[in-house]
Amino acid sequence: MADNYSFDITSKVAWQEVKNAVDQTTKEIRQRFDLKDTKSQIELNEEKGVIIKADDDYKLKAVIDIFQSKLVKRGVSLKALVYEKLEKALGDTVRQEITVLQGIASEKAKEITKVIRDGKFKVQTQIQGDQVRVLGKEKDQLQDVIQFIKSKDFGIDLQFSNYR
Repeated sequence: MADNYSFDITSKVAWQEVKNAVDQTTKEIRQRFDLKDTKSQIELNEEKGVIIKADDDYKLKAVIDIFQSKLVKRGVSLKALVYEKLEKALGDTVRQEITVLQGIASEKAKEITKVIRDGKFKVQTQIQGDQVRVLGKEKDQLQDVIQFIKSKDFGIDLQFSNYR
């Protein structure tokens, strides 16, 4: 029997699902009456996330709404999206970059470990790159930690994996 049990707290987004949502959004932009003959477009930026361009704020908001609905249908949390500042582009158009977060930032990881420590659980936490590992002697303690973390809002989508 194992001495310690553990699980990882991660924040990952299925990149293929984001790509599929972008493709579906592009398809819908071409078909929708209010967006058909406009300069509205959405494109994937491999390093950051997504860039949306449109004629005006109204059309940009419509494209963002379409994109968000496609992401939700594909099981991607909207908490993984960070909206950059709206920019004016060439030809009286507007553009907005949306960053798709992957992994847990070090500040968030420290915040998660502090919340677990303050919860007075008999577990140990380790920050390992972009994830947090929780170790404990009892499975029940780990399940209590998972429920406790789920009840808190850290502003990012969290998954629990490698439960052993």
